[in-house]
Amino acid sequence: MQEVFENINWAVIAPFIIIQGILLIVALIDWAKADRFNGPKWMWFFIIIFVNIMGPILYFIFGRSKH
Repeated sequence: MQEVFENINWAVIAPFIIIQGILLIVALIDWAKADRFNGPKWMWFFIIIFVNIMGPILYFIFGRSKH
């Protein structure tokens, strides 16, 4: 198992991990503060958490209500 981690090119992977973390945190903060959503609030929580990089992006595009 240690060989797998040693063979990973972290210079390529690290930016994606950092972007995912930032998107996740910002989306969850916005989700917690928002009052109106396009769909149930609990559904957007699970989309943000479990759909990796695309979950927070989908939330910002479709989940927040513009009203």
